[in-house]
Amino acid sequence: MQVKSRHHLRSDAVSELEDALADGLGVTPEGDAYERVEFEEMDWEVVLIDGEPQVAYFDEEPFLTVRGANAYDPDKRVVTVDAGAISFVSDGADVMRPGITEATDDISAGDLVVIAEESHGKVLAIGRARVDADEMVGDEGKVVDSLHHVGDDLYQFSG
Repeated sequence: MQVKSRHHLRSDAVSELEDALADGLGVTPEGDAYERVEFEEMDWEVVLIDGEPQVAYFDEEPFLTVRGANAYDPDKRVVTVDAGAISFVSDGADVMRPGITEATDDISAGDLVVIAEESHGKVLAIGRARVDADEMVGDEGKVVDSLHHVGDDLYQFSG
């Protein structure tokens, strides 16, 4: 991934970012240096917190990356999948109802969500919910579109 530009965020932009993450995910990132990175041939924009790619903008909405979610352990907008779904979700597959064991009740269709595995709580992917939380668990159908997952270009990027 070719970096197009990098710049440090001003304190007001850092405050906005921290507020958005606190409201949306219940987490407060902590860092001394916040740097926004744009890429040449991708729509990704990433915020490095102390050099680590912990926040990305998905359709101009700030949200934790897989690395960021594993660092800060969000308690909102979390979809939990069973062991059978781990390899598929880790490879970038969309999430299907049968693989979901639970979803936090604050999820609405269209929300960005964190996808974690049930045994250790490790985050495997970031996705966009297709349905509300109360419709997540069931027997069939795709309910979360995968946007970013363990091992993809964004996950591999290091500041």
